Amino acid sequence: MSHHFFAMLSRMRYINRWGLMRNTFQENIQEHSHQVAVLAHALAVIQNRYYGGQIDPGAVAVAALYHDASEILTGDMPTPIKYDNPDIKAAYKQVEAMAEQKLLSMLPEDLRCDFDEAVTIPDPEVHALVKAADKLSAYIKCVEELKAGNTEFKKAKEQTYAALCQNPIPALKHFMEHFLPGFELTLDELN
Repeated sequence: MSHHFFAMLSRMRYINRWGLMRNTFQENIQEHSHQVAVLAHALAVIQNRYYGGQIDPGAVAVAALYHDASEILTGDMPTPIKYDNPDIKAAYKQVEAMAEQKLLSMLPEDLRCDFDEAVTIPDPEVHALVKAADKLSAYIKCVEELKAGNTEFKKAKEQTYAALCQNPIPALKHFMEHFLPGFELTLDELN
């Protein structure tokens, strides 16, 4: 019997983000997920090193790699629509959960338990770090678009930054203070 989980995951590269916005460069959910995994891993390491955390950075990174996998089946719903109305938000969460289960059903039954936590992210601490990294990634996209002269992302940058500032995770605040400013720099300034 053939299983299609990994073939379906490879289609993440066909789902573009920021569909309602004019982009200077397209970002798909596969490359976004890689960036979120790097950022989530960093947040977990910072949380453990400086703030007494006891979380597995590898598990956080893996969950981040899969955090948008359901969008292969659902598409990327723009944030203003997804979170504008509590009924839409709740309905979309149900659709996401069904898509996650559909993806997991594409694995052999004896492997599903090995991928379930990565795809569904039931651990609240892992989920919180992945969500924080996801928001950081969105902010970085806004910074990059503005650096390219695309003012379409000005309001999104402001709103995303405000949301990041409201997040209580100490590792996120640390990252924002010590690492986020570098994303505003040019390549020459980074050297």
